[in-house]
Amino acid sequence: MSKWAVILGASSGFGAATAKELAQNGYNICGVHLDRKVHMEPVNALIEELTTTGVKTKYFNINAADPEKRAEVVAYLKEENAYVKVLLHSLAFGGLAPMFEGEKILSQKQIEMTLDVMANSLVYWTQDLFSAGLLQRGSSIYAMTSMGSTRAVATYGAVAAAKSTLENYIRQIALELAPQGIRANAIRAGVTITPALEKIPVVEYLVTEAKRKNPSKRLTTPEDIAKAIKALSVDELSWMTGNIINVDGGEEITV
Repeated sequence: MSKWAVILGASSGFGAATAKELAQNGYNICGVHLDRKVHMEPVNALIEELTTTGVKTKYFNINAADPEKRAEVVAYLKEENAYVKVLLHSLAFGGLAPMFEGEKILSQKQIEMTLDVMANSLVYWTQDLFSAGLLQRGSSIYAMTSMGSTRAVATYGAVAAAKSTLENYIRQIALELAPQGIRANAIRAGVTITPALEKIPVVEYLVTEAKRKNPSKRLTTPEDIAKAIKALSVDELSWMTGNIINVDGGEEITV
């Protein structure tokens, strides 16, 4: 069987950086993303960069929350006789608005969509990959969470709820798949400049505060996260599961 990383949200930010890091370390890359045609130039450049490492690279431009599209990806991996060593959930597609006051407040549809894409989809992908025999002993599952899971941030309510839910799902996945030798951990990154962060209306405040608080006086980078995921996925750390792991240079420990 060939070693693969399945990355949900693979075209930018944490997902793209992790794809590069793992490809350089011999992982075949299966990337799932949702980008319009006008935004595909950097995605195609990323795919070309990954293929130059010599690994097999397959990107699917699909809605990761669509069960039929998910089945297509699983079928492809089965054809490839894949061993999914790493599953990374880094989907960022949710409603950013206040809940009560403002020109536009969060609707029921936005809240439910945010939870489905940014949290529930982790369970569905894990279920399907596991049922297909693609997640096996030694596999690692990661979900990208954030400080919003533990505190309130303006306009971030729906996403914060999804992050909290993700962390609970990770604990449940870790519990149920531990007997199969499959580990699951959430990665809580420090404030990082990504396309998702830049959509948050209070982004300037978050960046300023993070730089002030961080002992190293810099923001976390996608590459910091990618290196952590590579390191955490070694077989020697198979006993490490069910955790919320801060990868933030100490940002969370300061006031």
